[in-house]
Amino acid sequence: MQIYKVGGAVRDRLLGRAVSDIDWLVVGATVEEMQAKGFRPVGADFPVFLHPQTGEEYALARTERKSGRGYGGFTFHASPEVTLEEDLIRRDLTINAMAEDDQGNVLDPYHGQEDLEHRLLRHVSPAFAEDPLRVLRVARFAARYAPLGFQVADDTLELMRQIAASGELQALTAERSWKEIERALMEEQPQVFIQVLNDCSALQELMPELHCDADSLAALVQAAKHRQPLHVRWACLLDRVQPAAIKALNQRFKAPRECQELAVLTGEFSGRADAGMALEPSGLLEMLQKFDVYRRPQRFEDFIVTCEMRALGRGEQTYPQAEYLRGAAATARAVNVKPLVDAGLAGQALGEALKNERLKAIEAYQRR
Repeated sequence: MQIYKVGGAVRDRLLGRAVSDIDWLVVGATVEEMQAKGFRPVGADFPVFLHPQTGEEYALARTERKSGRGYGGFTFHASPEVTLEEDLIRRDLTINAMAEDDQGNVLDPYHGQEDLEHRLLRHVSPAFAEDPLRVLRVARFAARYAPLGFQVADDTLELMRQIAASGELQALTAERSWKEIERALMEEQPQVFIQVLNDCSALQELMPELHCDADSLAALVQAAKHRQPLHVRWACLLDRVQPAAIKALNQRFKAPRECQELAVLTGEFSGRADAGMALEPSGLLEMLQKFDVYRRPQRFEDFIVTCEMRALGRGEQTYPQAEYLRGAAATARAVNVKPLVDAGLAGQALGEALKNERLKAIEAYQRR
C-alpha cells in the first residue's frame, strides 16, 4: 500500500499558494485492508474512506470508463492492480495530475510541472472530452489562475469546442453547473470564466442570454474588484439581460433564492434607481415597497451596491444616487405606525393610512 497527496494540494504548493484541502490517493490496497486499518467507507460510487484519526478522505486508485451521458455517466473500477499513472491519467488537467509521496517527491508522469512553468491549462488525455463538466471546470481554473498569467492551451480549447458542439453540456445537472458557476464568480477575475466559455462556444449552449463584450462584463469586474458577495456578483453578471431572460437563467441553474431575488429586482428597478433623485415621490415609495425595506432592509442595500457596481462599470466615478436612496429608505422606515393604531385604524384602512404617511415623509425628504 502506498499513499500519495494528489491534485490541487500538489499544484498549489508548487505555485506557492496556500493549501487548504488535501486529496489522498491509496495505491495497492483493497477495501478490506482499508477497513482493517480503521478507515471508514463513505463512497457510494467508488471506494472513499475517512481516516480514523484525521477524518480526511482517502480514495483508492481507480480507472473509469464512459457509460452514459453527462457528468455522472461513468463506470469506475478500483483494485490493488490500478497504478498511480492509471489513476492520474483520468484527471482533467496536467497540473492536477501530479502526486507527492511521503518524502515530498513529486511524481509527474504527464508533465504538469512543465505546464505550470509555461502557465498552461492543458488536458491530460483525449478522455478529457468524455466529461462535459470539465468545460466549466477549466473555465473556472482559467478565472482562478488568470492573475498568474495562465491560459487554456489551444488543443484543450479545441476539445472544449467539440464538447460544446456535441450537445453533452445539456446533460449536466443544474446543481453541478451552478456549483462551478458559483465558485467561478467568487474568483478574483470571474469575467475570465465567461470569456473562456464564450471562446469555446459553450456560453451559447449554457447561457445564450449573456453577452461577452467588455461593457456587459464591466459590472461583474467591479463587483469582484470590490469583493462583493455572490448574490451581488450574480446580479452584476446579469446586468444587461432582459428581465424575462434573468428569470430563465435563475431557473435553469436553480440559483439560490438570494441570488434570484436580487437579480430579478435589479433587472426591474435599476433604471429607476439610476434616476432616483428625479423620481416622483409615489414612484420612489413604490420601489421601496417592492423591496420591502421595512422587513428586509439588507436586500435594498444589496440592490444599491449592485447599482453602484453597474455605475462604476460604466466609467462613472461616483454614484450619488446611493446615499439618496439610503436616506429615502430610512425616512420611510422611520414612520411610526403606533399613532395610527391608537387612532383605531386596522386592516386595509391602516395600510392605506400608513402608506399615505410614508408618502408625506418621502415628499418632505425630497424637499430638503
